[in-house]
Amino acid sequence: MKTRLTRLFVEFFESGQASGVLLLVCMAISITLANSPLGDAYADFWHLKIGIEAGAAVALKHSLAHWINDGLMAVFFLLIGLEIERELYIGELSDLKSATLPVFAALGGMAAPALIHFLLNRGTETQAGVGIPMATDIAFAMGALALLGSRVPAALKVFLVALAIIDDLGAIVVIALFYVGNFSLTYLLMAAAVFAALLVLNRLGVHRLSVYLIPGVFLWYFMFRSGVHATIAGVLLAFAIPFANGDEASPSYRLQHFLHRPVAFVIMPVFALANTGIVLSGDWLDGLATLNSLGIAAGLLFGKPLGIVLFSALAIRLGLSQLPAELSWRHLLGAGFLAGIGFTMSIFITLLAFDDPATVQASKLSIVLASLAAGTTGFAILHRAKAGGAYSRPSSGKHP
Repeated sequence: MKTRLTRLFVEFFESGQASGVLLLVCMAISITLANSPLGDAYADFWHLKIGIEAGAAVALKHSLAHWINDGLMAVFFLLIGLEIERELYIGELSDLKSATLPVFAALGGMAAPALIHFLLNRGTETQAGVGIPMATDIAFAMGALALLGSRVPAALKVFLVALAIIDDLGAIVVIALFYVGNFSLTYLLMAAAVFAALLVLNRLGVHRLSVYLIPGVFLWYFMFRSGVHATIAGVLLAFAIPFANGDEASPSYRLQHFLHRPVAFVIMPVFALANTGIVLSGDWLDGLATLNSLGIAAGLLFGKPLGIVLFSALAIRLGLSQLPAELSWRHLLGAGFLAGIGFTMSIFITLLAFDDPATVQASKLSIVLASLAAGTTGFAILHRAKAGGAYSRPSSGKHP
């Protein structure tokens, strides 16, 4: 049976492919400016302090980059949360048999890169970067897939989106558990109370979006002050908003539909401009030779496809999953390399993991180069694959 694509999925895919191109442009602009005579002014701009300072209780004065990474990115995570919710209710993850393959693939795609980085950096100051190569950038992966057009079956698009969404969920859990700042139980309990109240409103059948979005601002603030990264509030808010039956009248659908373009064409490009200003100093090659940079590059370029293919093969061999008729193992291998495009989420985790500017810069450069290599490799593999599963194995549990 051919895979059917829902309207919202097609809309997401189309915005994702355009966003991927825009992100590349923004990254090129940011790197160019950072290494031009305007480099210092460009860096100073993102460090401008904005906000109010009204005592310890209401301290909201931070750099522009900080507001982007903690504020605007919470909206990005809100959209990710809404997409996860839709996939769980009526999407690829709603059917256990269909969901298990991208779930196992995503688990392998997170475990293998993390293990590679950990083995190289165990016991060092850069061990905290273990979460960096675990992430997948949906926009770039979708952009690369879109360039292939009809060469790739619809089932591969659905598989890669489901995998990337589970991947992002894993990254969210890693951020919540391991990248915590100055922890405050009081503020965390206040955030939990707001979230609980929103869940009660959901159960009572309240569907007005403003009733959720206004308290959502307080949820973000309390999470921000708790030490748990504020972007987690976006995910929690997404799961509090009623999904109902998922049609166009659903609050979840309406908000997701509204957020697609602002996130794709404003928030993510601004994030790229603020965080990819990599300065290529005279010793930048030395930075790429560190164990941390090697762990990131090897994790994204080799760990991702290796983990995805091996875990998929294991799930199929055990009879827990089946390879869709439209897909071949070459399709899965190509998708595995595309999942090695870390970019947005990897850079985001880098900023949480490290404070040393040199380590941050080297990490970002490693992410960019490894992502470009992984994306190019995945594109080449899929370009040579035949659409329609010409190389497909029967779903009898045999691995490649």
